[in-house]
Amino acid sequence: MQRIVIVGGGAGGLELATQLGRALGRSGKAEIVLVDANSTHLWKPLLHEVATGALDSGIDELDYRGHGKVHGFDFQLGRMCGLDREQQHVILSPVYDEDGEVVLPERNIPYHTLVLAIGSITNDFGTPGAKEHCIFLDSRRQAERFHRTLLNEFLRANSSENPKNLEIAIVGAGATGVELSAELYNTAEVLTRYGMKNVSPKQLSVTLIEAGERILPALPKRISNAATRELEALGVSVRTGTLITEAAADGFVTKNDGLISAKLKVWAAGVRAPSFMATLGLETNRANQIMVDSSLQSEDPNIFAMGDCACVLQANGKPVPPRAQAAHQQATHMFKALKARYKGQPMPEFVYKDKGSLVSLSRYSTVGSLMGNLSSGSMMIEGRLARIVYVSLYRMHQIALHGYWHTLLLSLVGHINKVIRPRLKLH
Repeated sequence: MQRIVIVGGGAGGLELATQLGRALGRSGKAEIVLVDANSTHLWKPLLHEVATGALDSGIDELDYRGHGKVHGFDFQLGRMCGLDREQQHVILSPVYDEDGEVVLPERNIPYHTLVLAIGSITNDFGTPGAKEHCIFLDSRRQAERFHRTLLNEFLRANSSENPKNLEIAIVGAGATGVELSAELYNTAEVLTRYGMKNVSPKQLSVTLIEAGERILPALPKRISNAATRELEALGVSVRTGTLITEAAADGFVTKNDGLISAKLKVWAAGVRAPSFMATLGLETNRANQIMVDSSLQSEDPNIFAMGDCACVLQANGKPVPPRAQAAHQQATHMFKALKARYKGQPMPEFVYKDKGSLVSLSRYSTVGSLMGNLSSGSMMIEGRLARIVYVSLYRMHQIALHGYWHTLLLSLVGHINKVIRPRLKLH
């Protein structure tokens, strides 16, 4: 029996494992194995909401093992640390408990076909002090760490007779940095309603730092300008054209303007694939991404890569951008390609279609563009319509995993939780 191993349970990897499990795993036509370093899945674009408490990760997370039982694939807990291409084995590091005891030893997972969907991590570009002094938002654990730290700072401010402004600086004005900036003000407003009388948005001092000439550089300029106006209306200090040379305990050192003071420092500028990807013996680029052809196949015919850890060039010579919609499209493509490979048929070529992009500014606004693949350009939308479309992106991910009926029930539960649970995670 053919064994297809998928490493990485992010948006693309989990969707692919689910589709292959339904089509081949349940019927015993192939063995589908999903490998991930975590036991549960949370849609990565929601991590900024976990960081501010707007989303309770314990409610929205998905258990890999339980999901696999329902949808026909096996789950293996572990972090990939190496690859034996000759023996066709994926090497997983040992898993330890909180006391340092070995839970699972180092293991070799055999494969016939391997799909690398490991995703990306934040790129600090080697900036001195970034790792020591900044919080990254690459995982649920990091987002929850920020949430705990943020709540503690608000508690200190609330217990003080003369509370000082809470200074927060965010490096990187892509979608994560922009959305996090807006959510912070929503958090301060909600905490005031839950009894923290000395806490208010006026005591927040949020600085959004971007090295480029404008925020949201991947989106059209008019959308960037609209988001800038919304953020500045909330109170965010938007600093464009500002290059960070060092992260210190008391803030960020800039190339020209000295120190930007900050108690909490978030680094959300740029992404790259994990460093070990460059040690697998496959061709990679400077960002450690696996170079793949138009079928998402690497130089090794048995190894494919997709999502943020893969570099596939479009017809215009530019790489497919590291977005959730790209991972979703590649998962759909890989499902068709691997089914064709299983049947001995030619594999189709992947063509990325830009559907546009949306950025949520918490409950205050949503801006973005639709139909970005049209030759005539894109259509800008904002407000309630944009918010509806933004929420639908997550629903599409849930539909790919659970189907329409299950997603409808999840949506209903979400609306019920808004009534019976606090509007913010308060612990």
